[in-house]
Amino acid sequence: MKKSIFILTLTVLLTACSGGDKNKSVDDLIEEGNLENLVVKKDEMRTTQSEIQNDLAKLEAAIKKLDTTDNAALVTTMTLRDTLFQHFIEIQGNVETNQNVIIYPEYQGVLTRVLVKEGDRVRKGQVLARIDDGGLGSQLSQLKVQEELARTTFERQERLWQQKIGSEIQYLQAKANYEATSNSVKQLESQLGKTSVQAPFSGIIDDVITDQGTVVSQGQALFRIVNLNDMFIKAEVPERYIKSIVPGKEVSISLPILGESVASKVRQTGNYINPNNRAFTVEVDVPNTTGNIKPNLTARLKINDYTNENAILIPLSVISENAEGEQYVYMAVKGDTGNGNSQAIQRTISTGKTQGDYIEVLEGLSPGETIIIEGARSVKDEQEVKIINQ
Repeated sequence: MKKSIFILTLTVLLTACSGGDKNKSVDDLIEEGNLENLVVKKDEMRTTQSEIQNDLAKLEAAIKKLDTTDNAALVTTMTLRDTLFQHFIEIQGNVETNQNVIIYPEYQGVLTRVLVKEGDRVRKGQVLARIDDGGLGSQLSQLKVQEELARTTFERQERLWQQKIGSEIQYLQAKANYEATSNSVKQLESQLGKTSVQAPFSGIIDDVITDQGTVVSQGQALFRIVNLNDMFIKAEVPERYIKSIVPGKEVSISLPILGESVASKVRQTGNYINPNNRAFTVEVDVPNTTGNIKPNLTARLKINDYTNENAILIPLSVISENAEGEQYVYMAVKGDTGNGNSQAIQRTISTGKTQGDYIEVLEGLSPGETIIIEGARSVKDEQEVKIINQ
C-alpha cells in the first residue's frame, strides 16, 4: 500500500514538473541548460509549426475560393516560332587604295614645266612635267649622226665581206663600232626620257607638291596621284573568327561621315596572325560610284559570321540566372486556376549568340510555346499570372 502511494505521488510530481516546462519560455529553458527539456521543447515547436503551416494552406485555399477579386500578376507573353537568325561582328577599318602614290623625279635639274594642276584627270603615261635635260638632247642628236655613219660603214663592209673582198678584221671592227654607237644612243635616250615625268597609272592629280622653276633631285616629291576606282577597306578581325570570316562573306559597310551604307563582300583574308593583338587582316571591296569615298576614310563593317535559318530568339531582358549559373525563363502555362488564368513555370535553357536585344536559344524551348516577357523578373515559379496581351 505504501509503495502504491509513493508511485502515485511521484507521477503527480513529474506531471507537474512537465507542465511547468511547457509554460516556460525558450530563454528560461536555455538558461537552465537542461538538454532533455530543450529537445522536448524543440520537438513541440516543430509540431506546432507544421500544424500552423497546414492551417495556413487551408485558409489560403478557402480564401482564394471565396474571394472574387483577381489578384494574379499581370504579364505579357510571346509565342515562340522559328526564325532566320544572322549574327554579325562589327569592326572598324580604313578605306585604302593601292593606286595612291607620290611621284618622284628620276633626273636632277630645273623643273622647267609643270603641265598639270590639282584636280586634273590624267591617263597612264601622260607627261606631267619636264626637267631641264642639261644638254642631253644635243648630245643625243650628235650621237645619232655618228650612229648613222657607223651603220652605213658596217653595211658596206658586210657587203664586201660577202663578196670575199677585204679582210675579216675590217668587217668585225665596223660591226663592233656600229653596235657600240647604237647602245650609246639607247642609253642616252633612256637618260633623256627621265627628264619627262609621266603618270604611272590613270587617276587624278591630288596635289602639286613642287612648283615650276624649282631645282629638283631624286627623292624630292613632285605630285600625288590617286585613282579612286579600285577602293577597298582594310580591317583587323580577332583570330577566333578565322574559320567563319572567309573570302566571299557578305559585308555591310557604313560610312558615318558620308551617312552612306553599301553592301559588299570580303575579297581577301590575311594569312598572318598579328602577335600583338591576335588578329588577322581582311580586305573588303567598296564601290565608289559617287566618288565621295576617299582614302583613309573611316568605315564600320558588319560581317555575317553565323546563320541559323530555324532559330528561336527571345529578348535578353527575360533571362534570369540562378545560384548555379543556369539560365532560365518563365513559361506561361494554362492551369486549373478556375478563373482562366495561367501559371508561371520556370524553365532552364541553354543560349547561343546574341544580336542586338535578342539571344538565340539552343536548348530548353520549342516553337509554339509561350514565354513571359513583361513581368518575367517579378513572378515566381508556379505563381498565378494573368496575360494581358491576348
